[in-house]
Amino acid sequence: MSEKKRGFFGRLFGGKDADEAQIEQGTEALATDLEAISEPDSRPESLPEPLPDVTEPTEQSEPSPIEVEPDAPIVEPAEVPVPAPVAETLQPTEKLSWFQRLRRGLSRSSSALTEGIASIFTKRKLDQSMLDELEDILLQADLGLDTASSITERLGSGRFDKEISPEEVRAILADEVEKVLVPVAKPLDLDRGIRPHVVLMVGVNGTGKTTTIGKLASRLAAEGKTVMLAAGDTFRAAAVEQLKIWGSRTGSEVVARDAGADAAGLAFDAMQAAKDKNVDVLLIDTAGRLQNKAELMAELEKVIRVIRKVDPTAPHDVLLTLDATTGQNAMNQVEIFGKVAGVTGLVMTKLDGTARGGILVAIAAKSGMPVHFIGVGEGIDDLEPFSARDFAEAIAGLA
Repeated sequence: MSEKKRGFFGRLFGGKDADEAQIEQGTEALATDLEAISEPDSRPESLPEPLPDVTEPTEQSEPSPIEVEPDAPIVEPAEVPVPAPVAETLQPTEKLSWFQRLRRGLSRSSSALTEGIASIFTKRKLDQSMLDELEDILLQADLGLDTASSITERLGSGRFDKEISPEEVRAILADEVEKVLVPVAKPLDLDRGIRPHVVLMVGVNGTGKTTTIGKLASRLAAEGKTVMLAAGDTFRAAAVEQLKIWGSRTGSEVVARDAGADAAGLAFDAMQAAKDKNVDVLLIDTAGRLQNKAELMAELEKVIRVIRKVDPTAPHDVLLTLDATTGQNAMNQVEIFGKVAGVTGLVMTKLDGTARGGILVAIAAKSGMPVHFIGVGEGIDDLEPFSARDFAEAIAGLA
């Protein structure tokens, strides 16, 4: 410290250096505080006395009796208002259209696409680097290389060195997706004059197969069809119980056995029962199996052989449920189940749980397999016949 500064602080703190003076001053203040804290009577007299212990009995006056006239009218208590947050939950939920539910279900997929598109096409003239960026975004959404290429080629045709808005890009995206999906968007035809019309449900564990059967049974019952359910997933007791619940909800008879029973034998019994009772549709559940397990796939083949002993033309439809969240793995399932079980159509579930809902477009482009239904939730109404245009507009974020 300079002599000039020392002279100033010396005068200020009685000739001591600044640092020494500050330390001594702080030490004295701390000692004073500690002494005050240690004094037993240091509490200000103005503070209220502590409250009595709640466990000690206190004297209470007896309440005055309430006199009621014999003929006095009974007054109903006033209605207590329900708090706003609770009241909202008690109100009936808004009934959304199927397209609104589809838009909501595909929001994760459409958001990833629309945000990516908006980040690229912002007041820039179109060049090849922008098309390359767009193709990467489309591939990340699992739309497939063929679809991604067709979109970028159409976009680049005659538009280089020109500005293009995100809205124009989304419109082209919707058009190209619709072109791919129109040939595969086919309703499930259960009115071919066959009774019982046998539908075999196949797929790996966790794809929503049993739930899809229940939702489909509900739709068919609403159409006036008689439905029978066969609880063929005998490996899981929970699946059997789940199907019984769906049977109760939809008024459908359920053929079931104890867990661990022979699945092929159950399918045979269900075929006989459906034939004897002349039901319209028999929906047969099967155990979820991985497509790469040869012994499980062989058992599925056995179930089909047994079904054909009762009706050589059955099963009349084999529906494969696919979980959209599995992405490219769903593509392999289509190929292998198609060879083993003769899949005739697809049901895509859980589109609301992924940002890669474009996998349905890639599967359609590669396999050409009919898509009958899609699911975007757990509700009984969240399974609907597949519409190419609705899906294309929803995934592109169009109103």
